[in-house]
Amino acid sequence: MKGILVLSFLFFTGTLSAQTLGERLGYKKTDKLLIINNDDAGMCHAANTATMEGMERGLISSATIMMPCPWSNEILKYANENPDKGFGVHLTLTSEWKNYRWGTVASRGEVPGLYDEQGYMWKDVLEVYNASNTDEALTEGRAQIRKALEAGVPVTHIDSHMGTYQYSPDYMRIYLQLAEEFDLPARMPSQSTLENMGAPPFRDICREKGIIHPDYFIHEEFRDYKTENVEEFWTNYIKNLNPGVTEILIHAAAEGDEIRAITGSAPKRIKELEFFTGDKLKQLIREEGIIVIGYRPLFELQRKERQRK
Repeated sequence: MKGILVLSFLFFTGTLSAQTLGERLGYKKTDKLLIINNDDAGMCHAANTATMEGMERGLISSATIMMPCPWSNEILKYANENPDKGFGVHLTLTSEWKNYRWGTVASRGEVPGLYDEQGYMWKDVLEVYNASNTDEALTEGRAQIRKALEAGVPVTHIDSHMGTYQYSPDYMRIYLQLAEEFDLPARMPSQSTLENMGAPPFRDICREKGIIHPDYFIHEEFRDYKTENVEEFWTNYIKNLNPGVTEILIHAAAEGDEIRAITGSAPKRIKELEFFTGDKLKQLIREEGIIVIGYRPLFELQRKERQRK
């Protein structure tokens, strides 16, 4: 009997490895699937407004919430009341703006190294690495995910604000530990990005742990991304998608004094909302035959496949 079970498991895993992620999701191998994720939901009211507007009348198909931020409660309420929308947790260990800051979800006594001398999270990733440690990252990550779940949000995935959980191999292992612990898909750098970083084979580790992630994720391409070329940049990128599942991230925000007071990147964020809710993108998606999805199909697939194992 034991031998039969082993053979069955090997057959199952072999079948999975022979199929693309798109095929496992029920699509054709040649289909181009696109996740459009709005990072920084919950950061401020303008980010929340853009997220809701983008989901309801645009093509934003997913968003991730910065749980420590003052405006997270607003978007948590929306996510709870709209379970058909896809919301993940934007795991946050930094507070980067000059005049708009926040602390942790976990109590300060649990994660003292995550606080700077002003009483907020550190502004920079390297400051986090120098002052804190992976135990505190694990504690704070758990607190952020649990807060979203306790608010009644059907969390679909996790990703990392400013890449703090991903630029260090040790922090990446904590990131994958959280994904496995809460059984959630996770944003992952593309294979080419991992290779350029000289990182361990984290995609292989995901496969071993049963953690699902998109095939492709934009990273290096952002070097040429400017406020002046938002429409041109995304049009060109979307026209050149590979078959499979690609995730792109944006930081859309609604026009107003709030976002302009918080960040100098406000003009780009405002333009992103305009493009990702506009008719030009919708026409482009139709012409290219692209299928826009959220993270929920990946979430459901991960739960199904892990149960079968």
